[in-house]
Amino acid sequence: MVLQGGLLTRREEPVPLKSISVTLSIREFVAGVSATLNYKNEEEVPLETFFVFPMDDDSAVYSFEAEMDGEKIKAELKEKAKAHSIYESAISNRRQAFLLEEDKYSKDVFCCSVGNLNPGSNVALTLKYVQELPLEADGALRYVLPAVLNPRYRGSGSFEDSCLDMKTPVVPLEDLPYTLSMVATISSQHGIEKVQSNCAFSPTKYLGEDKTSAQVSLADGHKFDRDVELLIYYSEVHTPTVAVEMGQPRDNSDGFMKDPSAMVCFYPNIPETQSPVVSGEFIFLMDRSGSMQSPISKQVNSQLRIEAAKETLILLLKSLPMGCYFNIYGFGSSYEAFFPNSVKYTQQTMEEALRRVKLMQANLGGTEILTPLQIIYRQPPVEGHPLQLFVFTDGEVADTFNIINEVKRNRLRH
Repeated sequence: MVLQGGLLTRREEPVPLKSISVTLSIREFVAGVSATLNYKNEEEVPLETFFVFPMDDDSAVYSFEAEMDGEKIKAELKEKAKAHSIYESAISNRRQAFLLEEDKYSKDVFCCSVGNLNPGSNVALTLKYVQELPLEADGALRYVLPAVLNPRYRGSGSFEDSCLDMKTPVVPLEDLPYTLSMVATISSQHGIEKVQSNCAFSPTKYLGEDKTSAQVSLADGHKFDRDVELLIYYSEVHTPTVAVEMGQPRDNSDGFMKDPSAMVCFYPNIPETQSPVVSGEFIFLMDRSGSMQSPISKQVNSQLRIEAAKETLILLLKSLPMGCYFNIYGFGSSYEAFFPNSVKYTQQTMEEALRRVKLMQANLGGTEILTPLQIIYRQPPVEGHPLQLFVFTDGEVADTFNIINEVKRNRLRH
Protein backbone atom coordinates (compact mmCIF):
# COMPACT_ATOMS: atom_id res chain seq x y z
CA MET A 1 0.00 0.00 0.00
CA VAL A 2 1.32 3.45 -0.91
CA LEU A 3 1.09 5.96 1.93
CA GLN A 4 0.30 9.58 1.32
CA GLY A 5 2.89 11.97 2.67
CA GLY A 6 2.74 14.24 5.70
CA LEU A 7 1.70 13.69 9.32
CA LEU A 8 -0.65 10.71 9.68
CA THR A 9 -2.40 8.86 12.47
CA ARG A 10 -1.98 5.14 12.99
CA ARG A 11 -5.13 4.74 10.89
CA GLU A 12 -3.24 6.56 8.14
CA GLU A 13 -5.58 9.54 8.34
CA PRO A 14 -3.99 12.97 7.83
CA VAL A 15 -3.55 15.32 10.78
CA PRO A 16 -4.78 18.84 9.84
CA LEU A 17 -1.99 20.91 8.32
CA LYS A 18 -1.97 24.63 9.13
CA SER A 19 1.07 26.12 7.42
CA ILE A 20 4.29 25.32 5.58
CA SER A 21 7.41 27.45 5.52
CA VAL A 22 10.26 26.57 3.16
CA THR A 23 13.73 28.07 3.00
CA LEU A 24 15.65 26.99 -0.08
CA SER A 25 19.37 27.57 -0.48
CA ILE A 26 20.84 26.66 -3.87
CA ARG A 27 24.60 26.72 -4.21
CA GLU A 28 25.98 25.80 -7.61
CA PHE A 29 24.27 22.47 -8.42
CA VAL A 30 23.10 21.48 -4.92
CA ALA A 31 19.99 22.58 -3.02
CA GLY A 32 19.70 22.71 0.75
CA VAL A 33 16.09 22.73 1.94
CA SER A 34 14.71 23.57 5.37
CA ALA A 35 10.96 23.10 5.70
CA THR A 36 8.75 23.62 8.74
CA LEU A 37 5.26 22.09 8.73
CA ASN A 38 2.75 23.06 11.42
CA TYR A 39 0.00 20.59 12.35
CA LYS A 40 -2.79 20.62 14.94
CA ASN A 41 -4.68 17.79 16.62
CA GLU A 42 -8.32 18.87 16.31
CA GLU A 43 -9.62 15.62 17.82
CA GLU A 44 -10.75 15.19 21.42
CA VAL A 45 -8.40 12.27 22.04
CA PRO A 46 -4.60 11.93 21.88
CA LEU A 47 -3.20 10.76 18.57
CA GLU A 48 -0.11 8.66 18.00
CA THR A 49 1.24 10.04 14.76
CA PHE A 50 3.96 9.42 12.21
CA PHE A 51 5.42 11.54 9.44
CA VAL A 52 5.97 10.18 5.92
CA PHE A 53 8.37 11.88 3.54
CA PRO A 54 9.00 10.36 0.07
CA MET A 55 12.54 11.08 -1.12
CA ASP A 56 14.11 11.41 -4.53
CA ASP A 57 17.07 9.16 -5.29
CA ASP A 58 19.41 12.15 -5.26
CA SER A 59 18.21 13.55 -1.90
CA ALA A 60 19.31 12.92 1.69
CA VAL A 61 17.71 14.00 4.98
CA TYR A 62 20.27 15.29 7.49
CA SER A 63 18.14 16.90 10.22
CA PHE A 64 14.69 16.44 11.75
CA GLU A 65 13.14 18.28 14.69
CA ALA A 66 9.75 18.26 16.35
CA GLU A 67 8.42 20.97 18.66
CA MET A 68 5.33 20.11 20.71
CA ASP A 69 3.86 22.13 23.57
CA GLY A 70 7.00 24.24 23.80
CA GLU A 71 9.31 21.24 23.96
CA LYS A 72 11.78 20.72 21.13
CA ILE A 73 13.04 17.26 20.28
CA LYS A 74 15.91 16.74 17.84
CA ALA A 75 16.73 13.50 16.07
CA GLU A 76 19.92 11.66 17.01
CA LEU A 77 21.52 8.75 15.21
CA LYS A 78 21.20 5.51 17.24
CA GLU A 79 21.58 1.80 16.62
CA LYS A 80 18.22 0.58 15.29
CA ALA A 81 17.21 -1.75 18.15
CA LYS A 82 18.25 0.76 20.80
CA ALA A 83 16.34 3.54 19.05
CA HIS A 84 13.15 1.45 19.03
CA SER A 85 13.59 0.66 22.74
CA ILE A 86 14.01 4.33 23.68
CA TYR A 87 10.96 5.32 21.63
CA GLU A 88 8.69 2.61 23.08
CA SER A 89 9.74 3.55 26.61
CA ALA A 90 8.94 7.22 26.03
CA ILE A 91 5.53 6.50 24.50
CA SER A 92 4.53 4.11 27.29
CA ASN A 93 5.34 6.85 29.83
CA ARG A 94 3.26 9.39 27.86
CA ARG A 95 6.30 11.43 26.90
CA GLN A 96 6.85 13.00 23.52
CA ALA A 97 9.27 11.13 21.30
CA PHE A 98 9.80 10.40 17.66
CA LEU A 99 11.58 7.74 15.65
CA LEU A 100 12.89 8.44 12.16
CA GLU A 101 13.86 5.49 9.98
CA GLU A 102 14.07 4.40 6.38
CA ASP A 103 11.05 2.46 5.18
CA LYS A 104 12.03 -1.23 4.98
CA TYR A 105 9.94 -1.81 1.86
CA SER A 106 10.77 1.36 -0.04
CA LYS A 107 14.25 2.81 0.33
CA ASP A 108 13.16 6.21 -0.98
CA VAL A 109 10.58 6.80 1.79
CA PHE A 110 11.45 7.97 5.30
CA CYS A 111 8.97 7.41 8.11
CA CYS A 112 9.17 9.18 11.44
CA SER A 113 7.06 8.08 14.41
CA VAL A 114 6.36 11.44 16.07
CA GLY A 115 4.54 10.03 19.09
CA ASN A 116 1.63 11.30 21.19
CA LEU A 117 -0.12 14.49 20.08
CA ASN A 118 -2.56 15.68 22.74
CA PRO A 119 -6.01 17.13 21.92
CA GLY A 120 -5.72 20.71 20.72
CA SER A 121 -1.92 20.50 20.62
CA ASN A 122 0.22 21.88 17.83
CA VAL A 123 3.36 20.30 16.47
CA ALA A 124 5.97 21.94 14.27
CA LEU A 125 8.09 19.54 12.25
CA THR A 126 11.30 20.89 10.74
CA LEU A 127 12.91 18.75 8.07
CA LYS A 128 16.23 19.53 6.41
CA TYR A 129 17.62 17.76 3.39
CA VAL A 130 20.05 18.23 0.53
CA GLN A 131 19.46 17.42 -3.11
CA GLU A 132 21.53 17.38 -6.27
CA LEU A 133 19.65 19.34 -8.91
CA PRO A 134 19.10 17.89 -12.38
CA LEU A 135 20.03 19.79 -15.51
CA GLU A 136 17.51 20.39 -18.27
CA ALA A 137 18.31 20.13 -21.97
CA ASP A 138 18.67 23.92 -22.22
CA GLY A 139 21.20 24.03 -19.35
CA ALA A 140 18.78 25.13 -16.61
CA LEU A 141 18.90 23.68 -13.11
CA ARG A 142 15.49 22.42 -12.02
CA TYR A 143 14.11 22.31 -8.49
CA VAL A 144 10.61 21.02 -7.71
CA LEU A 145 9.08 21.36 -4.27
CA PRO A 146 8.12 17.84 -3.04
CA ALA A 147 4.41 17.07 -2.84
CA VAL A 148 4.58 16.72 0.96
CA LEU A 149 5.62 20.38 1.11
CA ASN A 150 3.01 21.41 -1.46
CA PRO A 151 -0.20 19.39 -0.87
CA ARG A 152 -2.47 19.68 -3.88
CA TYR A 153 -5.95 21.22 -3.98
CA ARG A 154 -8.27 22.12 -6.81
CA GLY A 155 -10.35 25.25 -6.75
CA SER A 156 -14.10 24.67 -6.84
CA GLY A 157 -14.26 26.51 -10.16
CA SER A 158 -11.66 24.36 -11.92
CA PHE A 159 -12.58 22.26 -14.93
CA GLU A 160 -13.66 18.67 -14.48
CA ASP A 161 -11.10 17.49 -17.02
CA SER A 162 -8.24 18.93 -14.99
CA CYS A 163 -4.99 17.03 -15.32
CA LEU A 164 -4.91 16.76 -11.52
CA ASP A 165 -5.87 13.47 -9.94
CA MET A 166 -9.62 13.34 -9.32
CA LYS A 167 -8.90 12.41 -5.69
CA THR A 168 -7.40 15.86 -5.15
CA PRO A 169 -9.67 17.78 -2.72
CA VAL A 170 -11.87 20.50 -4.21
CA VAL A 171 -12.43 23.64 -2.12
CA PRO A 172 -13.15 27.33 -2.71
CA LEU A 173 -9.88 29.23 -2.98
CA GLU A 174 -10.72 31.34 0.06
CA ASP A 175 -11.12 28.18 2.18
CA LEU A 176 -7.71 26.61 1.59
CA PRO A 177 -6.84 25.06 4.97
CA TYR A 178 -3.16 26.02 5.06
CA THR A 179 -0.63 28.49 3.71
CA LEU A 180 2.76 28.14 2.06
CA SER A 181 5.68 30.56 2.21
CA MET A 182 8.90 29.94 0.35
CA VAL A 183 12.12 31.92 0.01
CA ALA A 184 14.92 30.78 -2.29
CA THR A 185 18.48 32.10 -2.13
CA ILE A 186 20.73 31.19 -5.05
CA SER A 187 24.49 31.61 -5.15
CA SER A 188 26.96 30.64 -7.84
CA GLN A 189 30.37 31.73 -9.02
CA HIS A 190 29.04 31.22 -12.55
CA GLY A 191 26.80 34.27 -12.29
CA ILE A 192 23.01 34.04 -12.30
CA GLU A 193 21.43 34.94 -15.61
CA LYS A 194 17.76 34.47 -14.70
CA VAL A 195 15.31 32.56 -12.52
CA GLN A 196 11.99 31.32 -13.87
CA SER A 197 9.00 29.57 -12.32
CA ASN A 198 5.62 28.19 -13.28
CA CYS A 199 4.16 29.89 -10.18
CA ALA A 200 3.91 33.53 -9.17
CA PHE A 201 7.23 34.60 -7.63
CA SER A 202 8.60 37.98 -6.67
CA PRO A 203 10.99 39.58 -9.18
CA THR A 204 14.55 38.27 -8.92
CA LYS A 205 16.51 40.36 -6.42
CA TYR A 206 20.26 40.33 -7.00
CA LEU A 207 22.29 40.62 -3.80
CA GLY A 208 25.38 42.07 -5.50
CA GLU A 209 26.46 43.81 -8.66
CA ASP A 210 28.30 40.72 -9.92
CA LYS A 211 25.01 38.78 -9.93
CA THR A 212 26.54 35.77 -8.19
CA SER A 213 23.74 35.64 -5.62
CA ALA A 214 20.03 36.29 -5.90
CA GLN A 215 16.80 35.80 -3.99
CA VAL A 216 13.21 35.09 -4.98
CA SER A 217 10.12 34.32 -2.91
CA LEU A 218 6.75 32.75 -3.60
CA ALA A 219 4.04 35.37 -3.99
CA ASP A 220 1.06 35.41 -1.64
CA GLY A 221 -2.04 33.51 -2.63
CA HIS A 222 -0.50 30.25 -3.85
CA LYS A 223 -3.43 28.05 -4.88
CA PHE A 224 -1.83 24.59 -4.41
CA ASP A 225 -3.04 23.59 -7.88
CA ARG A 226 0.35 22.81 -9.42
CA ASP A 227 3.93 21.84 -8.68
CA VAL A 228 6.18 24.65 -7.50
CA GLU A 229 9.07 24.58 -9.94
CA LEU A 230 12.16 26.77 -10.23
CA LEU A 231 14.44 26.94 -13.27
CA ILE A 232 17.82 28.58 -12.64
CA TYR A 233 20.03 29.69 -15.50
CA TYR A 234 23.72 30.40 -14.85
CA SER A 235 25.74 32.73 -17.07
CA GLU A 236 28.91 30.60 -17.31
CA VAL A 237 27.53 27.19 -16.44
CA HIS A 238 30.40 25.27 -18.08
CA THR A 239 33.15 26.97 -16.06
CA PRO A 240 34.54 24.64 -13.33
CA THR A 241 34.10 25.94 -9.77
CA VAL A 242 35.06 24.82 -6.29
CA ALA A 243 33.39 25.60 -2.96
CA VAL A 244 35.10 24.97 0.38
CA GLU A 245 33.29 24.52 3.69
CA MET A 246 35.27 24.79 6.89
CA GLY A 247 35.10 21.94 9.36
CA GLN A 248 33.51 22.00 12.80
CA PRO A 249 36.07 20.32 15.07
CA ARG A 250 34.46 21.57 18.28
CA ASP A 251 30.99 20.24 17.53
CA ASN A 252 32.11 17.12 15.65
CA SER A 253 35.28 15.96 17.34
CA ASP A 254 34.64 12.35 16.30
CA GLY A 255 32.60 12.93 13.15
CA PHE A 256 33.54 13.42 9.54
CA MET A 257 32.27 17.03 9.64
CA LYS A 258 35.25 18.07 11.78
CA ASP A 259 37.44 18.39 8.68
CA PRO A 260 37.07 20.93 5.87
CA SER A 261 35.33 19.69 2.74
CA ALA A 262 35.37 20.82 -0.87
CA MET A 263 32.78 20.54 -3.62
CA VAL A 264 34.01 20.69 -7.20
CA CYS A 265 31.43 21.44 -9.89
CA PHE A 266 32.28 20.58 -13.46
CA TYR A 267 29.65 20.58 -16.20
CA PRO A 268 31.54 19.93 -19.45
CA ASN A 269 30.39 21.39 -22.72
CA ILE A 270 30.70 18.44 -25.08
CA PRO A 271 29.87 19.38 -28.67
CA GLU A 272 27.37 17.18 -30.39
CA THR A 273 28.76 15.17 -33.26
CA GLN A 274 26.90 13.08 -35.73
CA SER A 275 28.13 9.52 -35.53
CA PRO A 276 28.32 7.59 -38.77
CA VAL A 277 25.22 5.59 -39.56
CA VAL A 278 25.84 1.92 -38.81
CA SER A 279 23.12 -0.48 -39.83
CA GLY A 280 24.67 -3.88 -39.26
CA GLU A 281 24.55 -7.37 -40.73
CA PHE A 282 21.70 -9.35 -39.18
CA ILE A 283 21.89 -13.15 -39.26
CA PHE A 284 18.94 -15.18 -37.97
CA LEU A 285 19.44 -18.83 -37.01
CA MET A 286 16.14 -20.72 -36.79
CA ASP A 287 15.96 -24.09 -35.03
CA ARG A 288 14.03 -26.44 -37.33
CA SER A 289 14.62 -29.62 -35.36
CA GLY A 290 11.76 -32.01 -34.64
CA SER A 291 11.26 -30.73 -31.08
CA MET A 292 10.19 -27.34 -32.45
CA GLN A 293 7.00 -29.04 -33.65
CA SER A 294 5.94 -29.47 -29.99
CA PRO A 295 3.46 -27.12 -28.26
CA ILE A 296 4.86 -24.31 -26.11
CA SER A 297 2.89 -25.55 -23.10
CA LYS A 298 0.59 -28.38 -22.07
CA GLN A 299 -2.49 -26.20 -22.34
CA VAL A 300 -5.14 -27.12 -24.89
CA ASN A 301 -4.58 -25.49 -28.30
CA SER A 302 -1.17 -24.22 -27.22
CA GLN A 303 0.83 -22.68 -30.07
CA LEU A 304 3.61 -24.75 -31.62
CA ARG A 305 7.16 -23.62 -30.87
CA ILE A 306 8.05 -23.27 -34.55
CA GLU A 307 5.00 -21.08 -35.19
CA ALA A 308 5.83 -18.79 -32.24
CA ALA A 309 9.42 -18.46 -33.46
CA LYS A 310 8.25 -17.67 -37.00
CA GLU A 311 5.95 -14.92 -35.72
CA THR A 312 8.84 -13.30 -33.86
CA LEU A 313 11.15 -13.61 -36.86
CA ILE A 314 8.56 -11.99 -39.15
CA LEU A 315 8.24 -9.08 -36.71
CA LEU A 316 12.02 -8.61 -36.66
CA LEU A 317 12.28 -8.78 -40.43
CA LYS A 318 9.71 -6.01 -40.81
CA SER A 319 11.63 -3.87 -38.30
CA LEU A 320 15.13 -3.99 -39.80
CA PRO A 321 16.71 -0.64 -40.72
CA MET A 322 16.98 0.26 -44.38
CA GLY A 323 20.46 -0.23 -45.80
CA CYS A 324 21.41 -3.13 -43.56
CA TYR A 325 22.30 -6.66 -44.69
CA PHE A 326 20.64 -9.88 -43.55
CA ASN A 327 20.31 -13.63 -44.05
CA ILE A 328 18.33 -16.48 -42.48
CA TYR A 329 19.57 -19.99 -41.72
CA GLY A 330 17.47 -22.96 -40.70
CA PHE A 331 19.31 -25.70 -38.82
CA GLY A 332 18.73 -29.22 -37.57
CA SER A 333 20.78 -32.27 -38.55
CA SER A 334 21.55 -30.23 -41.67
CA TYR A 335 21.12 -26.56 -42.49
CA GLU A 336 19.60 -24.34 -45.18
CA ALA A 337 20.33 -20.69 -46.00
CA PHE A 338 17.88 -18.34 -47.67
CA PHE A 339 20.67 -16.61 -49.63
CA PRO A 340 24.25 -17.72 -50.49
CA ASN A 341 25.54 -14.57 -48.76
CA SER A 342 23.96 -11.79 -46.76
CA VAL A 343 21.86 -9.53 -48.98
CA LYS A 344 20.98 -5.87 -48.73
CA TYR A 345 17.67 -5.19 -47.01
CA THR A 346 15.21 -3.89 -49.59
CA GLN A 347 11.49 -4.21 -50.12
CA GLN A 348 12.10 -7.03 -52.57
CA THR A 349 14.49 -9.05 -50.38
CA MET A 350 12.26 -8.55 -47.34
CA GLU A 351 9.19 -9.86 -49.18
CA GLU A 352 11.15 -12.86 -50.46
CA ALA A 353 12.35 -13.66 -46.94
CA LEU A 354 8.86 -13.28 -45.46
CA ARG A 355 7.44 -15.67 -48.04
CA ARG A 356 10.04 -18.32 -47.20
CA VAL A 357 9.71 -17.88 -43.42
CA LYS A 358 5.99 -18.65 -43.65
CA LEU A 359 6.83 -21.95 -45.39
CA MET A 360 9.34 -23.04 -42.72
CA GLN A 361 8.70 -26.38 -41.01
CA ALA A 362 10.35 -28.22 -38.13
CA ASN A 363 11.62 -31.00 -40.39
CA LEU A 364 15.42 -30.99 -40.20
CA GLY A 365 15.94 -33.66 -37.52
CA GLY A 366 18.38 -32.97 -34.65
CA THR A 367 19.65 -29.72 -33.12
CA GLU A 368 23.14 -29.16 -34.54
CA ILE A 369 24.05 -25.49 -34.72
CA LEU A 370 27.87 -25.72 -34.91
CA THR A 371 28.16 -26.25 -38.68
CA PRO A 372 25.99 -23.28 -39.74
CA LEU A 373 27.82 -21.14 -37.18
CA GLN A 374 31.16 -22.04 -38.74
CA ILE A 375 29.79 -21.29 -42.22
CA ILE A 376 28.52 -17.88 -41.06
CA TYR A 377 31.84 -16.92 -39.48
CA ARG A 378 33.74 -17.96 -42.63
CA GLN A 379 31.74 -15.54 -44.74
CA PRO A 380 33.63 -12.30 -45.45
CA PRO A 381 32.33 -9.45 -43.24
CA VAL A 382 30.28 -6.67 -44.79
CA GLU A 383 32.39 -3.56 -44.31
CA GLY A 384 30.79 -0.99 -42.02
CA HIS A 385 28.10 -3.43 -40.89
CA PRO A 386 28.98 -5.24 -37.64
CA LEU A 387 27.57 -8.74 -37.34
CA GLN A 388 24.55 -9.33 -35.12
CA LEU A 389 23.49 -12.92 -34.62
CA PHE A 390 20.03 -14.01 -33.41
CA VAL A 391 19.28 -17.64 -32.48
CA PHE A 392 15.77 -19.11 -32.19
CA THR A 393 15.85 -22.48 -30.42
CA ASP A 394 14.10 -24.49 -27.74
CA GLY A 395 17.47 -25.64 -26.42
CA GLU A 396 19.08 -29.07 -26.10
CA VAL A 397 21.64 -28.33 -28.81
CA ALA A 398 24.46 -30.78 -29.45
CA ASP A 399 28.18 -30.10 -28.81
CA THR A 400 27.70 -27.00 -26.65
CA PHE A 401 31.40 -26.84 -25.67
CA ASN A 402 32.60 -26.37 -29.25
CA ILE A 403 29.73 -23.98 -29.99
CA ILE A 404 30.79 -21.70 -27.14
CA ASN A 405 34.43 -21.82 -28.25
CA GLU A 406 33.43 -20.98 -31.82
CA VAL A 407 31.56 -17.89 -30.67
CA LYS A 408 34.45 -16.84 -28.42
CA ARG A 409 36.94 -17.10 -31.27
CA ASN A 410 34.79 -14.84 -33.43
CA ARG A 411 33.62 -12.41 -30.75
CA LEU A 412 35.33 -9.47 -32.48
CA ARG A 413 33.04 -9.92 -35.48
CA HIS A 414 30.05 -8.80 -33.41
